[in-house]
Amino acid sequence: MKAELNDTVTSTTNEPLRVVVSGGGTGGHIFPAISIANALRQLRPNAEILFVGAEGRMEMQRVPQAGYNIKGLPIRGFLRPLWKPGNIGVAIDYLRSKRMAKQILREFRPQVAVGVGGYASSAALGAANSLGIPTLIQEQNSYAGLANKQLAAKAQKICVAYEGMERFFPKEKILLTGNPVRQALLDSTITRDEARRSFQLDTNKKTILLVGGSLGARTINESVLQHLQEIADSGMQFIWQTGKYYSQQIAEALKEKGKPSNLVVCDFITDMAAAYRAADLVISRAGASSISEFCLIGKPVILVPSPNVAEDHQTKNAMALVNRQAALCVKDADAPSQLIQLAIATAADDSLLSTLSTNVLKMALPNSAEIIAQEVIKLAH
Repeated sequence: MKAELNDTVTSTTNEPLRVVVSGGGTGGHIFPAISIANALRQLRPNAEILFVGAEGRMEMQRVPQAGYNIKGLPIRGFLRPLWKPGNIGVAIDYLRSKRMAKQILREFRPQVAVGVGGYASSAALGAANSLGIPTLIQEQNSYAGLANKQLAAKAQKICVAYEGMERFFPKEKILLTGNPVRQALLDSTITRDEARRSFQLDTNKKTILLVGGSLGARTINESVLQHLQEIADSGMQFIWQTGKYYSQQIAEALKEKGKPSNLVVCDFITDMAAAYRAADLVISRAGASSISEFCLIGKPVILVPSPNVAEDHQTKNAMALVNRQAALCVKDADAPSQLIQLAIATAADDSLLSTLSTNVLKMALPNSAEIIAQEVIKLAH
């Protein structure tokens, strides 16, 4: 069932709403979680929202930066293969985390708990289930994560971003809402020319943006380094987010090989709205949050799914678009030899760019955060 905004839930009341939001580990989990919290605050300005995350993970910094309190659990992922001796300690930390989560919930007394996937959500929502607190889970990917699959049986509502998710979850609990995305991308009013000037680029040249996430993507970076001459000769211009993890070695490689003048190199892009607006074509990993952003802004994209994710879910995310002629896809193993050549050819093909943009826009599910927030409010009553 595809969800739509329901005006009957949007009025504020004097009753305080207390919600726990749990999950994280990557931006793909954290951005939706913060977007849901922001939407709850819009609908219920007096809402009390507490995040529960995993100690040492990205959410412990990003959530406070967004203005919310967070409690950390000593939870971590199981090692592969599962019979590794270190998993004994992982199991002990899980049990300790669940006890801690129960104590946090008893003290905070939430009316509902929301899980967005990731290590912490399994402990926090498991504790909520044992205390009789209603739960809602949000699954970003087209292939459900392990934590959400385990939590689905006791969840009251399951919000998803792709059709066909009844293979993982009880059909009667599923609501097709899409993935909440960073609001700044939708609110930005920057023009294409302004965006290109902000990167010191020519306003009239075709522009390709390469991003591998906040930490970078080794394969995408290698694809650029192996084809610097093609980039220099392309007649186009490139914005390349290398990721902070790889920035030093890439700086050294470019010093040795020579950096083309039409290549802008950044370790991290703060204003992604400007970067997307500047680009005619984006090259990206196939994380669920990134794909949702491309759908909402109608951006042509070549996806390079990461092979280092559970159940190869990024390939499944990518194929959901490819099968509708809404994106192109290059396998990680093929990217170093094929990616840059395909990107240059695609960016030069106005008809293909138009087709990709039109089709990816058709897959957009707007107002996701608000719709999910409304479902959370319903469960609290």
